[in-house]
Amino acid sequence: MTNDVGFIAIVDANGAVEGYNVTAGGGMGVTHSNKKTYPRLADVLGFVKKEDGNKIAEAIMLTQRDNGNRADRKNARLKYTVDRMTLPVFKADVERRFGKSLEPARPYTFNSNLDQYGWQQGHDGNWHFTIFIENGRVEDSPTLGHKFKEGMREVAKAHKGVFRLTANQHVILSDVPPSELDNMKRLLAKWGLDNIDHSGIRLSSSACVAFPTCGLAMAESERYLPLLVGKVEGICEEAGLRNDSIVMRMTGCPNGCARPWAAEVAFVGKAPGSYMVRSLLFVHTFQKLIYQMMLGGNHLGTRLNKPFREQVTEPEILAILKPMIKQYALERQEGERFGDWTIRSGKVKATTHGTNFYEGSGF
Repeated sequence: MTNDVGFIAIVDANGAVEGYNVTAGGGMGVTHSNKKTYPRLADVLGFVKKEDGNKIAEAIMLTQRDNGNRADRKNARLKYTVDRMTLPVFKADVERRFGKSLEPARPYTFNSNLDQYGWQQGHDGNWHFTIFIENGRVEDSPTLGHKFKEGMREVAKAHKGVFRLTANQHVILSDVPPSELDNMKRLLAKWGLDNIDHSGIRLSSSACVAFPTCGLAMAESERYLPLLVGKVEGICEEAGLRNDSIVMRMTGCPNGCARPWAAEVAFVGKAPGSYMVRSLLFVHTFQKLIYQMMLGGNHLGTRLNKPFREQVTEPEILAILKPMIKQYALERQEGERFGDWTIRSGKVKATTHGTNFYEGSGF
């Protein structure tokens, strides 16, 4: 739902793909302090048979080509074209180029927006293991005491299947035949790559690369989020929520590469402040980094969150989250997720569409 164009696979009773519900109009890019820019989730346009997937994507692209805003780069994305044309007019133009009307969207359900860690057996009998790689960084770290890069290299030399990258930045060791299962388990254990015993919030968190890799970054993200999560973990432990999943995301700028605008709680960088340097001799903290804070996205990534604080630093983040998480633990209803609770409890108003992202935020 965060992409310009998306396809939701619809399968029959035997698991064969019949076709796709096509989505259009998603996009995460925003410019700080510019309210004509906003995040948006895609709309479902309708259903197409699988052989028409390329053709409908081309029709959407041509509609954007001929109707997109080339006068203002900050208002050029497909999401703004959909809103400017209105969804019915946009859809009609896409269907004209497609050559026929879209079928009504088929029923579908999203059960999870997270990765299924650990071993899973596929329908063909082969095995798959989702490896937790925090923020997607495969590295050897003497400071943290692990050699994930060296370990992954040895696994890759022995693995006869494939590797798959997940949208949440983790790695799936895929298509392991039963005859190789014990050997793969041994190698993963040797390098600590089989460790998935992490808190629910850590397993649900993700960040963009930010400093020092990305020239657009305004603050730390990939290097800092694990440290912040560690402190929030303590708050969750105290509240009895160690294994509860709260989707937390962070980016170094408002372009939103880690999809922060669709998380239950998120932080978007605004200023670098001081940054942390780790070595065997010293550690500097990230406490002066400044972020915009959002609350109220849902656990499945199908609702945008809402701006909650224009600027926060680490002490302020922890001061906000500690009583909030404790209150959530005491007040939540059966099966109620953190993002849903923040809306029910009145912490933020629900964002029902990108065009009312700022509404009720006080920004």
